[in-house]
Amino acid sequence: MEIREILSKCDHTLLAPQATFEEIRQVCDDGIRYGTASVCIPPCFVKEAKSYVGDRLPICTVIGFPTGAHSTAVKCFEAAEAVRHGADEVDMVIRLGWVKEKQEEKILSEINEVKAACEGRLLKVIVETCLLTKEEKILLCQLVSQSKADYIKTSTGFSTGGATKEDIALMKAYCAPSLKIKAAGGIGSLEDAEDFLRLGADRLGTSRIIKLAEKMQNRK
Repeated sequence: MEIREILSKCDHTLLAPQATFEEIRQVCDDGIRYGTASVCIPPCFVKEAKSYVGDRLPICTVIGFPTGAHSTAVKCFEAAEAVRHGADEVDMVIRLGWVKEKQEEKILSEINEVKAACEGRLLKVIVETCLLTKEEKILLCQLVSQSKADYIKTSTGFSTGGATKEDIALMKAYCAPSLKIKAAGGIGSLEDAEDFLRLGADRLGTSRIIKLAEKMQNRK
């Protein structure tokens, strides 16, 4: 697989709490230069980043991040504000306690309420697979498939683990064909990226692939 093709499926990501706008601007420059699917950045930078990139690059942000332990009203406010500031895509974290309690209706309702707040923008639902049993993962594949969300996403990158190849294979098996899959967290090589895409991921959340692309370019 050509590196350009891999990069076109990457959400180039910087979500570190200590990130500065100068670093965010560099991430945006890299995203434009290498043709990534988007840049995924903290919500406090969306307005400035959108003003900086204009229509050259989609802006993705996160809400209910990183724990998901926010009220639905707060998540909807965050999503609406992000859209108002120029976000093209929103990645939300579900409330994991509801998963443990099997509160299926509440999970589905929250996803759809946040989707409505996104006003037509893409919504990706982060389920934090490292904290789930296999049965819980299958349940969430089914619930997110029933929802109005556009993607299911493995991980925040801020918990005990990131995407695994086994999880992507499971999602591909149990999600509706119309629901897309984003693998995030721990994608450290081009081989990893290719494997995730081959197994069924449509997007990759990573900060490392561009660094690898730069190294390859510097060797030429």
